[in-house]
Amino acid sequence: MAADTVLSKVLSSFERYYTINSDSAAVPFDAEAVFHSHGEQYVLVRAAKVADIDSHDYAFFKQVENLTSADLEQYVQAAWKVGLSRVTPCSGHRNSDVTLVILADHVDPDTIKPIKKARLYTSYKFSLWGWSNFRLIVKDLSSGSVYHNRFAESLKKVLEHIS
Repeated sequence: MAADTVLSKVLSSFERYYTINSDSAAVPFDAEAVFHSHGEQYVLVRAAKVADIDSHDYAFFKQVENLTSADLEQYVQAAWKVGLSRVTPCSGHRNSDVTLVILADHVDPDTIKPIKKARLYTSYKFSLWGWSNFRLIVKDLSSGSVYHNRFAESLKKVLEHIS
């Protein structure tokens, strides 16, 4: 199946919770999606608010013919840089995660290990103002295999069922 058809299926699975932007996505990505969640904790009445809790996820999507280790590193760094530039840590900030979804016609065998080992993390004010994790997931369209780092385990089911 063509990568653009698979990309549209992946984006449609994200659009229930995310705001999708495929027209003016950050370079070098084909599309991006943003998720924001706000929660409050209070005691007995709303006037006695204890905490604000904000969570964000910035997802970037890229389709490529052949994914090499050098290309992977370039996309990972670009997604991390753009994602972190959108983070505004404050006392109510819990987390702002950055997600990279790559759909490749073929994945070089040397690239599989760096995918699984990808780990980017940062905390703000010793995690008092939250943190950011990096989630990476790659689908090899030629074999149907899905590779991911440990933070993207929850996304595995989304890409496994899309072909």
